[in-house]
This record gives sequence, C-alpha cells and structure tokens, in this order.
Amino acid sequence: MALELSDKTWKVGTTVSPAQKARTKNVRGGDVDGLRMEISRAKKRFGLTEETAVVSCYEAGREGFWIHRWLESEGVINAVVDPASIDVNRRKRRAKTDRLDVFKLLSNLMRWWAGEKKVWSVVVVPSVRDEDARHFHRERETLKKERTTHINRIKCLLKLHGICLKRIEGDFAKQLGEMRFSDGNPLPPQIRQRLEREYQRLEYVEEQIRLLARQRGEALRRSTDGRIAKVRKLTQLRGTGEIGAWVVVMEVLGWRVFNNRRQLGSYIGLTGTPSDSGDTNREQGIDKAGNALVRKVLIEMAWNWVRWQPDSEITKWFNRRFGGAGKRHRRIGIVGVARRLIIAYWRYLEQDVEPNGANIVKAT
Repeated sequence: MALELSDKTWKVGTTVSPAQKARTKNVRGGDVDGLRMEISRAKKRFGLTEETAVVSCYEAGREGFWIHRWLESEGVINAVVDPASIDVNRRKRRAKTDRLDVFKLLSNLMRWWAGEKKVWSVVVVPSVRDEDARHFHRERETLKKERTTHINRIKCLLKLHGICLKRIEGDFAKQLGEMRFSDGNPLPPQIRQRLEREYQRLEYVEEQIRLLARQRGEALRRSTDGRIAKVRKLTQLRGTGEIGAWVVVMEVLGWRVFNNRRQLGSYIGLTGTPSDSGDTNREQGIDKAGNALVRKVLIEMAWNWVRWQPDSEITKWFNRRFGGAGKRHRRIGIVGVARRLIIAYWRYLEQDVEPNGANIVKAT
C-alpha cells in the first residue's frame, strides 16, 4: 500500500505483486477510520484474509510521523520515505499526478521490500519523546527570526523619515518623543504609534527568548535526562557553548544511531558531491541533504573551535590547509572543520574518545 497525502484527500494505492494491476482509491484527508476500511476492502478485493500482513509507505512531509505511528499500531509495516531520494523522469516535461505518484511509490516499495535497499532513503522515525525535545531550540530559532523582523521594520520605518537608528536600546518611547526630522519637526502621531506598537511586539519576543534561556539553564543544572547529560559533556570542550551543544544533541546525537562516520556526515549534509563523467571531473560542493539547522549551527561551532582550540588536531589541519588562504577559501575550509567536528563530538559522546589535542574543562 502506498499513500499520497494532501489536505483534502489521501490517495491509497494497493497491489499484491508487480504483475498485479494496482488499484487506487481516495480517502478523506486525516480519516484513519476510512483508511482502515479501505485496507479491509483491498484485502477482500485481492482475496486475502484479514490476517494478511500489510506493507505501506508514504513520503515525509508536513504530516510528520503521526500517520506512521498509527499504521504501526494497526499492525502495518510502514516506511516513511525521503521525497528527494525518489528517482524521477529527467525529461524537460513530465506528467505528474497523484495517481502516477502512488504507482511510483508502489513500484519502489515492492523493490525495497524485495531487498533493493538503495532504491530510496527511509527516514528514521524518532520517538514521541525525542521529537518533542526538538521543539525547544526550534522555537528559539523562530523567535530570533521574529526579533530580527521587528528590529528591521522599526529601522526601516524611521529611515523613511530620514532618521538613522543604529541600535534599539533604553527607553525607546522617550527616544521617539525626542526624534526630529531634518527641519526640526517631531514624528507624526500615526507613525509614532505604529513604532510604539512594533516595539511592544519586539519586547514580547525578547522576553520569550529570555524565558527559554532560563528554562535551558535550569534543565542543564537539574535534569537527570541522558540527553541533557550529553549536552553537559559537550560543553566541557572549550569553545563549545550550551546552545550549539543543545541543538547537536537534541537533533542528532541524542537519539540517532550511526554505524560509522560516513553515515553521520551524510545525515548532516556535509559530504561532497563529485561530478565525474568522461573528461569532466569537478566537485560540486557539499550536498546539503539532511538537517539544515544542525548544519548551520555546526558551521558557527566550527569557527569557535578554530578560535578556542588552537592546539587541537582539527584546528592544525585547518591552519595547514587554509591558514594562509583568503576569506573565500577559509569559508570553504571551515566546512571541513564542521564535518570533522561532528564526528569528533560523536566519538566523544558514544565512545568516550577525546578529540586529539582538545582542551577539556572538567566540571567541578
């Protein structure tokens, strides 16, 4: 069974073998009772018993993993598939409908179930507890973007009237009363009221950010959660802050299991993408597949590592390769530092192997 999900309709495709023509039916979006009935009807159509095992799949997307958990509770063997890993027709124009997508999913599902594991990439589904732990830092990222939006809007509104504001600090309402145009006139009442309301929204967002910071600090001091213990352990490495360690652990190292460093680098999206065909041989840069938030945070952590861990093997490698290069090449080199750094973090947490030459500040 394959599911093509949308808000209004779920298209359900079913078959029993590659030789059997697939059947498609529509179920109202989110109607799990209707999906249960459709599974039962499909078994009857194919002459199967109710005890027959069902293997299903759907593409990862906005619906998340609740459908996967429901299917498993119904005894269905389900796979959540990375949409970017599904091969598509490379013609300039190709037909695309939900029906064709369901048939493609069914075809790949049968190949995958028959043992062709590389036909696509299956998403590792986190537990409800692990998924919930990611909302803390993701909310902080959202609030930071909102804060930047409010600050930029205030500055742009003032710039429209020829007033350049470098920083927003102190009693902003009082500052608005003192602001003057080039001819000495004060701000008009409507723009002043709008700026005051915009500043109130900015203050509320900043208070929310401070609240999250207090909650994070309290958790690091008192929580007995194993993931929090990993965050504390990472912060013992000089140059690794609480925020970066928190994101890396909650997003990746706190619940994912990796068999080797290549799997880890591929998940973060920091592996190379060569283009080598015939006489053409060039590197296209990192593939950027996987977790974009962790990749961004790791780049920031890599710059801190190079600054605060000058004696580490990772920093020495960076200085040998890119120390005398320009800014552009140093930015390229820092990606290599980030890849080595996440592998060092993984070995430090899972195998208790300290990074070579790193300065570790043990907690007292």
